[in-house]
Amino acid sequence: MNLLVLNCGSSSIKFAGFEAPPLVCRLRGEVEAIGNPGARLLVNGRVVPCQAEDHRQALEVVAHALQQEGWPTPQAIGHRVVHGGAKFTAPVVIDERVLADIEATVPLAPLHNPPNLEGIRLAQRLWPQAPQVAVFDTAFHQTLPPRAFRYAVPREWYQQLGLRRFGFHGLSHAYVAKRAAEFLGKPLNALKLISLHLGNGASACAIAYGQSVDTSMGLTPMEGLVMGTRPGDVDAGMVLHLLTQHRLSIQELERALNFASGLKGLCGLSDLRQIHAAIAQGDEDAQLALEVFCYRVKKYLGAYWAVLGGADAIVFTGGIGENDPKVRELCVWGLEPLGIAIDPNKNRQIGRAVMEIQSPGASIQILVIATDEEREIAENVLTLLEVSP
Repeated sequence: MNLLVLNCGSSSIKFAGFEAPPLVCRLRGEVEAIGNPGARLLVNGRVVPCQAEDHRQALEVVAHALQQEGWPTPQAIGHRVVHGGAKFTAPVVIDERVLADIEATVPLAPLHNPPNLEGIRLAQRLWPQAPQVAVFDTAFHQTLPPRAFRYAVPREWYQQLGLRRFGFHGLSHAYVAKRAAEFLGKPLNALKLISLHLGNGASACAIAYGQSVDTSMGLTPMEGLVMGTRPGDVDAGMVLHLLTQHRLSIQELERALNFASGLKGLCGLSDLRQIHAAIAQGDEDAQLALEVFCYRVKKYLGAYWAVLGGADAIVFTGGIGENDPKVRELCVWGLEPLGIAIDPNKNRQIGRAVMEIQSPGASIQILVIATDEEREIAENVLTLLEVSP
């Protein structure tokens, strides 16, 4: 079987082509900066300028690139869907009812589910004969116990409105947990792990014996860790204060919390590479942004160590988690009493899919694992379609 995986974001489409069995990735690419003059196609290490004014054009670029690479018509297509609500706890073959249910979750993930839906509908038109499968970022967290997913708000909000913690980045957390177990040579169901997906979006996850038992993102992808342009945890009273005392409109507040907060709100920059450069030039706001980002991660590390009653390993992943040694160092600084310490030399390693970076004698192993959400999607699709990976 040849399988196409599509990961449609607000301004990009990542794609990967797999063959199975055995599951082997033959093709990877991305259309970046959709809607901008600088849109470009990256495919198998090559960079090609392209015209992608919208997702329709971008997916046509993907289809043409697949043809140019000699990729056959896909026999199945897997789609990443960020929010599946409480309804979807596993991958599902997409039909009109599934599309309607995904549409109903758009208010909970307004930045993510609309492009996911657009990618599905466009793929259905381009490849009408291939079964289309939705794989949900929220599904991995459906094992959260009520004490972790319930908010302490009027119970009618949960019972009638369905307001609860869902969690996100489930595909990434699930993937790196499995890779960590393989690297450590132990069954996943024998391990307690803390997974840190650090990127423009960031979340922490406590994983007990293969199941997510707590995670930092909540009803929406805004809660928890500090992110590139999202604030993470904030006092709900502050939101009310801005609405009632400063007369911000709902639209102004939503835009500020989604696009002008987090690292960008603290120092005007959302990319940690730029923040490090600004720090080197003496920018105090940039220094504070770095410290706030890492401090929040450290708080969640300590909290999840307590939730799990200790941990066998901590996993750093995501664009920042995989590539920023300084962030990793600051996130665990001072946690030696918990058995968490990084070896400075090991921490500077680069270029390996899995790295072990804890200090000698530390009781908790610290791993850096390159995430692969597309492969996780592919594995889920094959399981659903009963094809051996």
